Amino acid sequence: MPLIPEEPQIHESAQGPRATPAIGRPASTPRPVPGPRTAAMPRPGRPGPGPARPAPPAPRPHSTSGRPQAAPPENRSAPQLQVIPAVPDGALDAADEAVDLLLDSGRAPGDILVLTSGEQHPWATHELSFGEAAYWAQQEAGDDVFFAGAAAADRVAARPVVIVAVNDADDAAATRALSAARGRAGALLIVCGDPQRINAVLGAGV
Repeated sequence: MPLIPEEPQIHESAQGPRATPAIGRPASTPRPVPGPRTAAMPRPGRPGPGPARPAPPAPRPHSTSGRPQAAPPENRSAPQLQVIPAVPDGALDAADEAVDLLLDSGRAPGDILVLTSGEQHPWATHELSFGEAAYWAQQEAGDDVFFAGAAAADRVAARPVVIVAVNDADDAAATRALSAARGRAGALLIVCGDPQRINAVLGAGV
């Protein structure tokens, strides 16, 4: 039987890459990758994470992510109250965690005010080192979380969310801080401290 020479095989790879995609199948394009969110970046002087504790509850459901989070009309004069249990030495850490949760849930940094009943938050201490004029100018700018001591609450502007860190064992200091916070919280008031002390102060008509 005579031998028939094999025909040379032509591989598709020899034809070079196709210039156009197959009909009916659009060419895929790379999706943009979102960059890091700057709102939750650490602030100057911010302490490291404290001891593990139960995460504070979210301030409200966030299933409707595109809607502004305003308080219901009937609650405008009385902001929603949340209490996060914390000892005085851990109240600042609890307040920082509450700030992080609010930012993660979509709150704008400029919506949040943090008051301390005792020692200043490290961020406030750091910023005050550059002078009071520069420090209070940041509150007027309103584009970031603002930290202040209750002693300076008369100069603090109202914001939708106010967080109070009861980091002092003095009940009178806690009363001043809670009184100032109530008058400046628009939609939500979060208090980090001993629940019994907080209830006693609030029950006294703060």
